[in-house]
Amino acid sequence: MPFPHDPRTNRLLASLPDAEWQRWRPLLESVDLPLGKVLHEPGVASAYVYFPTSAIVSMLYVLADGASAEIAVIGREGLVGVTLFMGGGSTPSRTVVQSAGQGFRLPAPAMLEEFQRAGPVMHLLLRYTQALITQMAQTAVCNRHHSLDQQLCRWLLLSRDRLPSDELVMTQELIGNMLGVRREGVTEAAGRLQAAGLIRYARGRITLLDRAGLEARTCECYRVVKCEYDRLLPDVPAT
Repeated sequence: MPFPHDPRTNRLLASLPDAEWQRWRPLLESVDLPLGKVLHEPGVASAYVYFPTSAIVSMLYVLADGASAEIAVIGREGLVGVTLFMGGGSTPSRTVVQSAGQGFRLPAPAMLEEFQRAGPVMHLLLRYTQALITQMAQTAVCNRHHSLDQQLCRWLLLSRDRLPSDELVMTQELIGNMLGVRREGVTEAAGRLQAAGLIRYARGRITLLDRAGLEARTCECYRVVKCEYDRLLPDVPAT
């Protein structure tokens, strides 16, 4: 049966050698990823790993009082569920869809079996995990040392890299939850970016108007993360 959309829009799936792709293809299941859907809960082993194609998923650390902050963002460049093959089984973080779209899921046993072959898939997944760890570390540094304007630019650029268009469907309240700041702070920062002609924001939709301007305004953290993904993952055609 043909897929409703192309699984190899996802960078990792597109990078699979043909033999591994042929093993995985019949096991992949197309899934809708609506806004707010929780893919993994803290401390719970998941039955699937997910490969977003047009959705974005946030890894969130949630405190006991309910406050949360984003520690990484995952889209069509990667997968949700690295703890499965890294040996941890579960994680204290939660993964939630932050921008609705589509993706594919693969049963956990199939992923483990492929990883344990110690072939090209294992090396690809380890390189991806290193890039993801770099993003987590850079996010922590950015949130500690850089301005909210710089953090918002970084977040917008990373999100855009993982989406097929310049438009993000995202409320300021949700962005605040992602960045771990008050909604009022996001409102002010977004207003400054809009006044500078870098974005347009209206009714929960953010359109990036000037990517070069956003890159000039952000901190070094965006470039560090992007370069690491580009260095560690194979090139695939951009969309």
